[in-house]
Amino acid sequence: MAGLHDEPRSGAPRTIDDARIEAVIVRTLASCPENASHWSSRDMAKTSGLSVSTVQCIWRAFGLQPHRMETFKLSTDPNFVAKVRDVRGPLRLTAGARHRSVRG
Repeated sequence: MAGLHDEPRSGAPRTIDDARIEAVIVRTLASCPENASHWSSRDMAKTSGLSVSTVQCIWRAFGLQPHRMETFKLSTDPNFVAKVRDVRGPLRLTAGARHRSVRG
């Protein structure tokens, strides 16, 4: 249908692709760091090579709270990241920049 497409958005273009976002989500849900019961944003940032604020932004966008993971189950849908992106919109993550781009 004509007219049902996204217009260019303002702001800096994304610098973090979906694969890196998915890797953070999978690592958060599927593993634990050594000598800890759950991931902290600092540990995840160090392991993934992203900034602490970027990890926090990703967790917030996907509703992840690693300290409350006792009963959470991840969707087995292989298109989970794409579907959340469709609902939430694209994450505007720029490396090293302070931002408030993900609003609920």
